[in-house]
Amino acid sequence: MTKQELIARMREGQAWVPGKRVKIDFGDQGAVMLDGAASQVSEDDGDAETTIRVGWDDWQQLAAGQLDGMTAFMMGKLKVEGDMSNAMQLQGVLAKLKG
Repeated sequence: MTKQELIARMREGQAWVPGKRVKIDFGDQGAVMLDGAASQVSEDDGDAETTIRVGWDDWQQLAAGQLDGMTAFMMGKLKVEGDMSNAMQLQGVLAKLKG
């Protein structure tokens, strides 16, 4: 899946935390902003209550269900900055992307 396909799928699935701005930072692959305040998904790299840093390959494994979010966090493959509760709610986001 490309980043553009990911963004399209997240838009279709309304994959954001209501009222919160959560950024997924893929490093050299850029970022995706899940803006629950504006109900949109974009490639904005602005401020967010929570930033999740994860490599693109690791994200692909997470999205495919091949890597568990908590395992990725414990292994240091996924880092959370800011409000951890928003990151926990993103497990629902991943569930929306499957299928």
